[in-house]
Amino acid sequence: MISTPISQVASYGAFFILIFAVVALAKLPILTVLKRSLIEIPFILFAFLMPFFGSGESYEVAGLTLYREGLIAAGAIIAKGTLGVIGAIVLSGSTTARGILLGLERLRLPPLMVNIASFMLRYINVVTDEMERMRVARASRGFEPRGIRDWRILASVAATLFIRSYERGERVHLAMLSRGFTGQMPKLDIHDHHPPLWSAFLLPVTALAVALIDRWFFL
Repeated sequence: MISTPISQVASYGAFFILIFAVVALAKLPILTVLKRSLIEIPFILFAFLMPFFGSGESYEVAGLTLYREGLIAAGAIIAKGTLGVIGAIVLSGSTTARGILLGLERLRLPPLMVNIASFMLRYINVVTDEMERMRVARASRGFEPRGIRDWRILASVAATLFIRSYERGERVHLAMLSRGFTGQMPKLDIHDHHPPLWSAFLLPVTALAVALIDRWFFL
């Protein structure tokens, strides 16, 4: 999808059919997918402005000058952005965090990056709980942020949270070293998968085949 020119309309039609086939395979409610896709709105608004800027061939529509290059760029942003957002929604909605880490290992991502992501997922709740305790402590002392004058206090709170998180990370690291940690996390279970989901492998292969056929046809 990334390397397919936006001029290959048939390919993008097939891509959208395939991505919604993935949504159906993942059993995600269409309404939920559409709601989460609203995060793309700022990019779509930006894309709507692009046809008004450019050079070269232009068209007059309702008294407005639209440039061909801008129209093509806007179409590419909307089409590719929508496909990318829906793909990310399907991944996050149908795959557990552990499954994503397992996938990163299978894709041969550097172990250090996988370890960092694993620790982030494990301890994000710890940091969130610490933020909630600090919020309750501020509220119990009658603090309510009302404007710019309170930003100094909030900045101090953020710095305190960073220091506490760093110190906790140091304690966790020392505890791991005392238990024999050598820098390598235990390997995830590579057999933890569902055989029927292997059918999803056919979808990207089909998308690639459609793009190649479409490109050869136009050539």
